[in-house]
This record gives sequence, structure tokens and C-alpha cells, in this order.
Amino acid sequence: MAASRTGIEDILRFYADAGVDEALDEIATDRFGAMPEPLPPKSPAREPAAPRLGSAQPAAPALPRVQPAAGTVPDETQAALARELARKAASLDELRDIVAAFEGCNLKATAKTLVFADGNPAARVMFVGEAPGRDEDLEGLPFVGRSGKLLDRMLAAIGLDRATSAYIANVIPWRPPGNRTPTPHETEICRPFIERQIELASPEIIVTLGGPSAKVILHATEGVLKMRGSWRVHTTAGGKAIPAMPTLHPAYLLRNPAHKRLAWRDFLEVKARLRALTQD
Repeated sequence: MAASRTGIEDILRFYADAGVDEALDEIATDRFGAMPEPLPPKSPAREPAAPRLGSAQPAAPALPRVQPAAGTVPDETQAALARELARKAASLDELRDIVAAFEGCNLKATAKTLVFADGNPAARVMFVGEAPGRDEDLEGLPFVGRSGKLLDRMLAAIGLDRATSAYIANVIPWRPPGNRTPTPHETEICRPFIERQIELASPEIIVTLGGPSAKVILHATEGVLKMRGSWRVHTTAGGKAIPAMPTLHPAYLLRNPAHKRLAWRDFLEVKARLRALTQD
């Protein structure tokens, strides 16, 4: 029975969200066709005789030294450099130029564009995700794909919009190849930049979108479903304590629509905190 058009579109959309955006061959490979005949079993090899006591034993062959692959980065060295460079940025524009010129993260070599931020840097609320996806990498802006459209609707539901009253960024400013999860080393190299970005933007409230973002920004160890809905605090290098609300990532909500009600509660908490801060 032929697959429906809707079913095929759902599969293609799933592949696109997962980062599968290019075909490797024009004709699909039949991986379930006839299998080659199995090779005949090998006769058991005879074990070499043990050397007699006192006899000279051959020296073990020297193993070749494995050289780092071309383009790889010494992680701790680059993380320290990122911390030094981030401290020097006196404005968000300076920080963006520093990140754009930074060559210490391997992700930059495979990404098409730098995805630094979107929205109003003077907004009261800053939203932080984990890393760009395919659409974000193409446009150079965070949250512009399907998850971005959902985020825009969530913002509008509490009276915000990305153009004037929200500032949006990611922990990682370059798309990992194939939308894979960033490695801990890649995250630590990029951490100084997002922390300085938060410090320079100085929002009244931070909303972390997804577990990976919460773990970096809030130094949390719990899963996002456990920590969401509870106010935390992010303390900048300058000592400013900023209230932070961890919530679910829009991409997760697209896969699990039943949990949208949980994110809605979190956004209502943000709306109430903004109102309280205004009254203070």
C-alpha cells in the first residue's frame, strides 16, 4: 500500500529537523537485497611456541605516533583564550566581532554562518537556547525554523515579541554538523561568550530553552522536566544576580505537544515576574 502524501511529508520534515538535508546518492541503496555468501571458516591458527627461558625475545615494534587531525583545536588552550577575549568585549557589537573572528572552535569550520543573536539587546527578557539548526545556520539568526515560529507564538501569548521585547541567543553560536549534540569541550569553549553576552545585555530575566542551555547557564544537573517551572539564579562575572526560568525547548514541544501546557505555565511565571518587577 503506497504511503500517503501526508506521511511522506512528515518523514521529510523529521529528516530536516534532524539535520538530514542532503542526499548522498541519486538512487537509493538497496540494503536489504541479496547478501554475499559467507566466507568459509578459517582453520584455527596455531599459537606460537613460548620462548625458552634465557633466550632473546624480539623487541616489540614501535607504535606510530598519532597526530591530531588537521583543523582540530587544543580544547583547554582555546577555552582559556575564549575567556580572555570575552572579558575584553566592552559592548555586544565588540563581542560579536570577537566571536566572528574566533578560530578556536571546530564547529566554525563546518557551519555556514555565525548565529549570534536576534531581537532587542535592551529587552527585559533574554532567551537562551543550545545551538543553531539548519534554518538558523542558513539565515544567521536563532530560532527561525519551525521551533522559532512556535517560540514567536509563545512570546506573543504573554505580550512579547522578538523585535522589541525579547533578546534571543544560543550557548553555541555555530551549528554542529548534522545537528549533533555539541561535545562538552565545544560547550566549554563557547561558554565564556554566552556568559559575557548575558552580562553585557543585562536582562531582568533569563529564560533557558531546553536542558542543555539550563545546565550551562544555571550550572544545573537535573533534567529539564524536573527543573522547569522553578526560578533559579544566574550570577554574572560582575556579581549581578539575574532570575532565570528554565523551560522546555520549542523543538521538544513540537515532538511532544502534550507538554505545551507545562511551557505555558512557565511563560505565565515569566509574565508575572515581569509585572512584579515593574511594580517594584
